[in-house]
Amino acid sequence: MSPDTASLPDVLAGPLLRRLSAERLVIWLVGSQPLELGLMLHPAGHPPRRLTLNARRLQRLPLGQHAWLHLIDVTLEIPLPRGVRIDYDLTIASDGSDVGGGDVGGGIADWAPHLLYQGARHPRFVLADSHRRLLHGSCRRPHHDGPDGLVRADAWLAERRTTPEAWPAWLLMTGDQIYADDVAGPLLVAIHALIRRLGLFDETLEGATVADSQALYADPASYYRREAMLPDVKSSDNLRERFFGGVRKPVFTSANAHNHLMSFAEVIAMYLLVWSPVPWRLVEIREPPLDEQEAACFGEEAAVIARFAEGLPAAARVMAHLPSLMIFDDHDITDDWNLTADWERTAYGHPFSRRIIGNALLAYLLCQGWGNDPDRLAEPLGKAADLLASAASQGGWLAAKEQDAVIQQLLRFQGWEVEVEGEPKLVVLDTRTRRWRSERHPARPSGLMDWEALSDFQQQILGATSVVIVSPAPMFGVKLIETIQRLFTLAGRPLLVDAENWMAHRGAASVMLNIFRHSRTPGHYVILSGDVHYSFAYDIHIRQHREGPRIWQITSSGIKNAFPDTLLDWFDRLNRWLYAPRSPLNWFTKRRRMQITPRDPDCAKAGERLWNGSGIGLVELDDQGRPIDIRQLDGRGFDVTFPPPE
Repeated sequence: MSPDTASLPDVLAGPLLRRLSAERLVIWLVGSQPLELGLMLHPAGHPPRRLTLNARRLQRLPLGQHAWLHLIDVTLEIPLPRGVRIDYDLTIASDGSDVGGGDVGGGIADWAPHLLYQGARHPRFVLADSHRRLLHGSCRRPHHDGPDGLVRADAWLAERRTTPEAWPAWLLMTGDQIYADDVAGPLLVAIHALIRRLGLFDETLEGATVADSQALYADPASYYRREAMLPDVKSSDNLRERFFGGVRKPVFTSANAHNHLMSFAEVIAMYLLVWSPVPWRLVEIREPPLDEQEAACFGEEAAVIARFAEGLPAAARVMAHLPSLMIFDDHDITDDWNLTADWERTAYGHPFSRRIIGNALLAYLLCQGWGNDPDRLAEPLGKAADLLASAASQGGWLAAKEQDAVIQQLLRFQGWEVEVEGEPKLVVLDTRTRRWRSERHPARPSGLMDWEALSDFQQQILGATSVVIVSPAPMFGVKLIETIQRLFTLAGRPLLVDAENWMAHRGAASVMLNIFRHSRTPGHYVILSGDVHYSFAYDIHIRQHREGPRIWQITSSGIKNAFPDTLLDWFDRLNRWLYAPRSPLNWFTKRRRMQITPRDPDCAKAGERLWNGSGIGLVELDDQGRPIDIRQLDGRGFDVTFPPPE
């Protein structure tokens, strides 16, 4: 064992509890080497169980010389009890011997004590009897200068650590778990330091201004000037003219693309650094050569990133105690991902931009997607595993041809959505990869789901009495903001205002609204969303349908992000004036057959309906799937409730 390896901790990140049920446990972990693991389960009132994690239960995938992804998938012959506390532990064999019994190298209390609540010897979870209490949020941007909603969630759980039966059934992470397209300079320095420390895999880069990932990291433009390295080809001239008035603009449209992640290793390192405090102990952040303006920005960001890292033990503790489901939105991959047909044609038509998008999607598969539904993701995961194994045997370089083939498969893959049976049924939508593209106007925003995807969704919910829908973007948003986005779209500038919402595409909006009106679809819908960087709640019912379905749009955003205060105040005020209940403007909207009643947050100033502040949402449903408590756990340490309208 080399000195470098000897000084590395066995576990770099995790465990993260993913999809859990009484019959099956799915857990994610990254180690610095292939680990021999054992699993202990101790339900309250029952004897403990000790399980050896053999090859059938544990898949190890190399990510680099000193980084191994451990995908734990255990099917239980004797189901676990529901509604009770279940202590668990992951033990590491001290000498590579069988960890199913005998002496072991240590459990979570030894190698990750930060994951334990005060007085606890092990982390724990509860398999809820229903989906009636849910924690949900999106948009966790590390260098947003505000609190972290996961830290607030940890404090909320800690207050109830002796009664975990009252914990939420799921932690629903509804998009933008990372910001691959918007990275602070100090975080990018930490990413590169971690890549070197762990020996994460390298790759060649076709169509780029640099030959490979090592040249990328060493390039003077690697910090704060990466937009100059992003693809900008002749085939995008018309795109630039239509969207940006001829101003030179890369394929990637993020206004903050100065440190856009590009290599597979960069995205993997990002996940480790935003989910675990351990990698931060392995790196030193040294300011690279920068000009005066960049240096000032670096210093400001460094202070915010330091505070973010201080909260990571709490964030990791939440994910080690609550089972989680995750779905991507744009920033997990890149801003404006698949926004228009023109964007897709240009971005996927260039080898470097296709590789950048594909690298982020491959990392999403490994770090997020797999844990939602291992069976559904088995085929793409198998191809990815072959690619990684090949890199480990070829000196730590990803084979370009095989990497492109894996990426092409992921870009074509249909199956990212998630369905969980229970009361109420839980459906997580993919609103990014199955878009309703405009054939007549390819520069206009695509529908968030195409006709086939919406038809599949309708089949999923037929016959259910109630359903919880996770839609990363709100299905029913703020009318004024959607109108502004539509005006920019008509002016040929949809990318300037992130003009993607359910009502932006006539076909997708019409089909979605018709699903709600269908006689065989559920009587109660709860829609959980994020994306917009402010929080709100609406009560909705269909006009002229006395016994029709009830709908609740509940939006929580962001976990660590917020909207500009003054601008949101103006939008909120103007929206109330222009779209009051009796306003004739309502009849020009696509949802005019819906009566939408906003809920006023109890902590807001008079009349405010939009809550602006980092935090995480908590919703509690009754036995018919109707919300009885909607609140935002504000990161500043207080709760904001959304009581029913009078």
